[in-house]
Amino acid sequence: MKSRGSCQGVLTIVRFNWPFYGFAIAGIFLTAGGVMVLENPLLRGLFLAAFLCTLYLTFVSLAVSWYIYDRSDLYRWKWLARALPDAEPATTIVCHSGFDEVSEALAGRYARATQIVLDHYYPHLMTEPSIRRARRKFPPAAGTIPADFSRWPIGSGTADAIFGLLAIHELRAESQRIAWFQEASRCLGPSGRIVLAEHTRDAANLLAYGPGFLHFHSPRSWRKCWEAAGLRLADEFRVTPWIRIFVLVKS
Repeated sequence: MKSRGSCQGVLTIVRFNWPFYGFAIAGIFLTAGGVMVLENPLLRGLFLAAFLCTLYLTFVSLAVSWYIYDRSDLYRWKWLARALPDAEPATTIVCHSGFDEVSEALAGRYARATQIVLDHYYPHLMTEPSIRRARRKFPPAAGTIPADFSRWPIGSGTADAIFGLLAIHELRAESQRIAWFQEASRCLGPSGRIVLAEHTRDAANLLAYGPGFLHFHSPRSWRKCWEAAGLRLADEFRVTPWIRIFVLVKS
């Protein structure tokens, strides 16, 4: 299993979202120039506000992302001992939505388990340019199974652990997420657990990502989806203030 680089996470974000950061840097220089050359106090104040806002959102979001993905325990996996405290799972399912950053690490973590990787990528649903760039740069690993989020090619009750790590939010509609949870419930064994890791639409992510936090779903929406699929929350905790871990079991 390859070790992660010290800035791998934040560099990946910049690589997949480079037009946004390019425009942001340009905006910083343009608004800074406006502050320096404008004489009208009102216009100068507006440019100063725009400069400070753009500077804050650009560099705070990058700093937070660097901490989450490169410095925290998120990809060091110690938190898995709390999420899956019982015996090592015999069969795991790892679900992603076009960019798989975790299956190799989880395979190393649970070396004796049979791992199934499902790819829920849909170009007509997941239209963000960053996902397309990630897909071109990192195609699915060998053995990955393309799978409709509402119909998995997996037998019922076969999985001891199902992972949806920073991926299921790409199913934008609640009905899509409910369908995903229904399939996860169907495939989960009687004592199995679903481990969901996500940013959520909350104050911490608002302060870190500004309007970008609207891309995340609220805890209330997540709860509505898994309860509609007959699942209940067994545990919830945070890995950093910005990432929530939800551990689900059958009701």
